[in-house]
This record gives sequence, structure tokens and C-alpha cells, in this order.
Amino acid sequence: MRYLPVFGILLATLFAPAARAQPASMPHNVVLFVADGLRARMVDDATAPTMAAIARDGVNLRNGHALFPTFTTANASAMATGHMLGDTGDFSNTIYTGFEVPGAGKSMTPFLESDPVLGDVDEHFGGNYLNEATILKLAREKGYSTATIGKLGPALVFDPTERSGNETIVVDDSTGSARGIPLASDVIERLKAASLPLAAPPRGVNAAAGNMSIPGTSSANAIQQDYFASVATRVVLPAFKTRNKPFVLVFWSRDPDGTQHNQGDSLNELVPGINGPTSLAAIRNADDDLARIRSALDELGLLDTTDMIVTADHGFSTISKESSTSATVKMKFADVLEGHLPVGFVALDLAQALNLPLLDPDDGYRSIGEGRHPRLGNGLVGGDRSNPKIVVAANGGSDLIYIP
Repeated sequence: MRYLPVFGILLATLFAPAARAQPASMPHNVVLFVADGLRARMVDDATAPTMAAIARDGVNLRNGHALFPTFTTANASAMATGHMLGDTGDFSNTIYTGFEVPGAGKSMTPFLESDPVLGDVDEHFGGNYLNEATILKLAREKGYSTATIGKLGPALVFDPTERSGNETIVVDDSTGSARGIPLASDVIERLKAASLPLAAPPRGVNAAAGNMSIPGTSSANAIQQDYFASVATRVVLPAFKTRNKPFVLVFWSRDPDGTQHNQGDSLNELVPGINGPTSLAAIRNADDDLARIRSALDELGLLDTTDMIVTADHGFSTISKESSTSATVKMKFADVLEGHLPVGFVALDLAQALNLPLLDPDDGYRSIGEGRHPRLGNGLVGGDRSNPKIVVAANGGSDLIYIP
């Protein structure tokens, strides 16, 4: 087994001209494991022993960095296509699309971590919102088996235009629901044979984000990710083994990102922040899933012919929501601590500074009045629903500002 951290090597390995290949050799398989929101310096033998071992045994890229900290779909688009954000247009998790997206409740500022939303933007933008071929599309066109498993949104970004389920296997949060990508009949039978549900479980207590008076979660995303890891190791990899073809498997672990967002170890405090026990449990959760995949490859006799790439889309930091300069800290909100920034503070500040009205695209385009903030942080500043002067696509502190 080889460990390859560089996507240029991956693309060259998969799609080199046939004349360069050794006639008797079988192309290697590829497993791309993405630990969402993992900080590289947190990887050691105590915190993430499987990742640490792979780093020692393989090639360890020490100077890797996100294209856009810290947004998942933006970095996923680069991993999936090898292209920069100016080519794909996937500038962040929430973007301004210029049309009302059905899957996002007709919002013009949709959150892209959604299978229906990705389908809507694909349809609107010429059938492929990325405007580039993805590695899974290229791989399956070369005869590889392909699958993408894990976190809703980035998992599908690796093959967003294949929505039948018959070519690329897609298993994410929406699997088994009306909003998910369907499963092929052979995958359904294998799930049944493995006594695994046909629908992905929810995050459960891990989804509890808390609020200004109630702490968030104290549990890693164990239940949901146990399902994803079981599907990968007990269904997908055995199926690929039976097909006797090279394959590319993407496993996008929601942890540690999801748990770090919701961790309840430090309510309204900066310490321990994301260095607390809940976040550490999330890192170990991702590491355990990686270990399961590696063990399954070994048991199936695929380890020596599989290249494993272990990476993260971005890092993570503990942030303060306090401000001494934003006009919004002087306002009163029922769900915000005094002196802290509300959701949508960028849109609120711009609207106040420019003395322009503010509409909420995620709440029926209602006007934002005194003591209220945009529901999801997005805002249309000035103009009207059809012709806003400024659009703010909120992304948790690094908001995008559009001048249509």
C-alpha cells in the first residue's frame, strides 16, 4: 500500500495514457479519507494513532493548507476537481446564486450541503454547477468502481451530476429519504444481507448545538459515523472486491468538524474551547473509522493494491463572538448575550451603515426590523427581492458580499 497526499499524483495515477501502463499490472485502488475540520498538529499517537502511523509510514505533507478557511464545500470542490475556486464558483458553503433555489426554500443564498440544493444549482448552471469534471466521474468513465460516503454535501460534490445511484454509490445523511440519492438494487440487497438499515441514522445528541444558556453536545458523532463506516467496510468494499475492478472510494468524516461546531465543553467561555474532551473524542472517532477501513482492506486482500490518502478540508479554531466595533452589539436581541454578535451581524452592519432596508432570503424575504436578525445570517441589502443592491451570504464569520 502506498500513501499519497497529493491530488496531482492521484489524477496522474488514475488517468495516465494506457501506453505508459505496464500491460500485466492492475491499476491501484484509491481511498480518500477526509477528516472534516481536523487540525494537522492534533494528530499524534495519543489523539489519532491510525493517522499518526500512516503519516510515519507514508508521505507526510507538512505544508498543506485550505484553499478557503474554513469552508467545507469550497475545499471539497478543489479536492474533487483539482481546480481553484475561480474555476468552480464554489466559493463557500453558502453562496449567492442569482435565482431562488427550490431545494433551499426559494432562498437566493442556499446552503450547499444538501443533495436537493446541489441538484438545483446543477440544473440551473448548465447541468454541472462546478463546470469541471470530478475525479469520480473521470474514474467511472475509465471503468473504475466509485463510491462516496459520509457528510451530506461534500460527499456528493465528488460526483454531483450522477444522481441515479447506479454508477457511483452515494451514502450520506439523506440516504433512504426522499431528499437523498437513490441506492442501486445490488447495494440495497447487500445492506439487507449485512443487517444494515436502508436509511442513514440522524446525528442524535451530537446535533445539539446549544444556545446562550444551554451547552451544546458532549458526544462525538458516533452513531451516524458507525453506520457510514459499516457501509464502507461491510457493503461497498466487499462489492468492489467482487467486481474485480479498480475503485475509488471517498469517505468524508463529519467528525471532528461537526462535534467541534457543537461542543458544549465551554459554554460562553473560550477555554477549553475546541481543545476540550468532546472535540478530542471526535478526532478519535474519525481515526477509529479510518482504522476500520484500513482493516477491511487488509481482510479483503486489497491493502497492498490500494493507495490511501488521508487529509482534511480545513482546520478549526475557537472564536469569540464579542465585538467592540460592530453596531449590532449596541442592539438588543432576545437570543444573544449582551456585547456578543448576532447571527447576520455583517448584513445588519451594512444595512445600518448604508441606511438601506434589509430582507431575509431564508424567511420569506421579510423585512428585518428592530431587535431581529436574519434567521441564517444571510441578507439582501437595499433594492428588493428581485434586484438587491448588496447580497450577504453568511458563512459563520467570513461572509461573502456580492454586488449584483
